[in-house]
Amino acid sequence: MKCPKCGADIPFYDLKPNCRHCGVNILYFTQDYLLERDAKKTELENAVARMLVARIKAVFIGSLLAIFRMILIVGAICAMMIPFCTVSFRLPLYEEKLSLGLIGIIESFGNRLLFAVPAYLKSTLFSNATLGVIIDFAFFALLVIIDAAILLIFLLSFLKPDKTAKMLRNASVVACVLSLAAQAAAIICAMSVVKTVPYASFSCGFGGVACFVLHLILVFINTKMLKKGVEPVYREFDPKRKELLKKIKAGEVDLDDLPLPVFESEEEHATRMKEFQQAMEEETAAELEAQLEKEAKAREEEANSK
Repeated sequence: MKCPKCGADIPFYDLKPNCRHCGVNILYFTQDYLLERDAKKTELENAVARMLVARIKAVFIGSLLAIFRMILIVGAICAMMIPFCTVSFRLPLYEEKLSLGLIGIIESFGNRLLFAVPAYLKSTLFSNATLGVIIDFAFFALLVIIDAAILLIFLLSFLKPDKTAKMLRNASVVACVLSLAAQAAAIICAMSVVKTVPYASFSCGFGGVACFVLHLILVFINTKMLKKGVEPVYREFDPKRKELLKKIKAGEVDLDDLPLPVFESEEEHATRMKEFQQAMEEETAAELEAQLEKEAKAREEEANSK
């Protein structure tokens, strides 16, 4: 075993609490050393956590544009519940309705109508209406994928705010094109693909229009945020603390060589000194109160003895 202060060898049978060479108390010196290392490491790790919180705040609620963007992304997903089109199949003693929206598709999974679409496509009575459903469903499925990607990018946008804002803008442009294509396909199918027969009817909804409007606004918002820049507000010296922590983990810098605190601004120094002064005043007041109680007790004992 070596002395933590002077590095001298200490025999295993030497059970004294103090080093025979430098006289330091080994237990307390080791505790102070470990506490100092933990304090330095905590200061650097807290800086990393604060920077992460600052990025999350800047991306989600850092400005009115960020708040509007969050609301519109959720709104764009909710807008997909509005039917893009509705197809009805009617025969004597038989009637089914397929609504092309998130709610309608979920219902069609429940009653297994969606699985009957390939059979309807081969039907002489329902083939025209089913073809329109398949064409519109293709655009709708692509739009669902794009919206899922937009939501995922948005949830991870705190990692690289500016880069993800550009990705969100581009994805919203694609979503606008798909929304218009889905709505146009529904209109064309309603006008030309489906014939006026008593067995099937094809009607358009406004889900595509709602998705287009919301994504178009998202394009403008993300463009505006890119121009202004999504810049988190970091505490002074936090970026330097983060870089220093990386160097420590890479072995480029030794934690023992750093001062405590590692970095300290004037404001932080003033706060620390104020807290230290308050603690000293409280300790002095407690000692004074204890001394007064001790003197009062001594006078009381002296009076009782007389």
